[in-house]
Amino acid sequence: MSLRLEMLQVARLARSVLGDEACDLVEAYVRSLQNPDGGFRDRDGESDLYYTSFAIDALTALQVDLPETALASFLEDRLRRIEELDFVHLCCLARSLSALAGAPVEPTDLAQIHSRIESFRSADGGYNQSPDEETGSAYACFLAYGAYADHRLPLPDPEGVKRCLDSLRCDDEAWANDVELPVPNVPATAAAVTLCRNLRMPIPSGTPDWILKAWHPSGGFLPFPGAPMPDLLSTAVALHALDGLQAGFSHRKEAMLDFVDSLWTAAGGFHGTWDEEEFDVEYTYYGLLALGHLAL
Repeated sequence: MSLRLEMLQVARLARSVLGDEACDLVEAYVRSLQNPDGGFRDRDGESDLYYTSFAIDALTALQVDLPETALASFLEDRLRRIEELDFVHLCCLARSLSALAGAPVEPTDLAQIHSRIESFRSADGGYNQSPDEETGSAYACFLAYGAYADHRLPLPDPEGVKRCLDSLRCDDEAWANDVELPVPNVPATAAAVTLCRNLRMPIPSGTPDWILKAWHPSGGFLPFPGAPMPDLLSTAVALHALDGLQAGFSHRKEAMLDFVDSLWTAAGGFHGTWDEEEFDVEYTYYGLLALGHLAL
């Protein structure tokens, strides 16, 4: 299944929680980030594929029209400069291209993207953000899977990714992102849960409880149990993982909604944490995803 569409099915429900007026503010904020070249701005004001992919998904979640002509021009420019792209931006290019119904991707272009992505295969069969590595990471495996699944293509050598994920599992309940820092955390565990569901890998029975242990009484999820402060990214992906595992959290919804609301700004965006003064389109998308799950 397309990982992008799986999340968007839920993020679209955010409109019922936010209401039309707030959704209009979010839309206006996201659209204000588009540069003349068609790309969307990062925090330095530069057009960036990573932030563009989140802008596309935020607008799609709001069920409004995409600026397809300008976006297509930006993505075509990045295709022409594909050798300059690192692993994350290659995957974001694939993800963004899958969103533009009016700009079908040429098979040769898609093959070029995937060929470059395969150059980031690690020796253990997974993917790493750096080439020629011995071991992969949960985040890189998640991005690579999405780069294929979003175009309805099978992942090459799924057994290699399974081996990589098995090597990253800690205490038989949660996952670390990589072997360099073998500390289980919520974002890596959420990525692994989604991959395991799609690759039909068994998920430990204790995983839902481990994720729930990262919940903070303020309403959000910590990036790992014992962390000092919850954040919006961890909260959104924790809710997505719990929903995929059919683990209930309804008795905590009100506190969770209060937490997400505390990160909302009338300018139309969401902060990532309480101590961040800036906000951006990435966290705005995660705000929509979190609210979508809390609308269920």
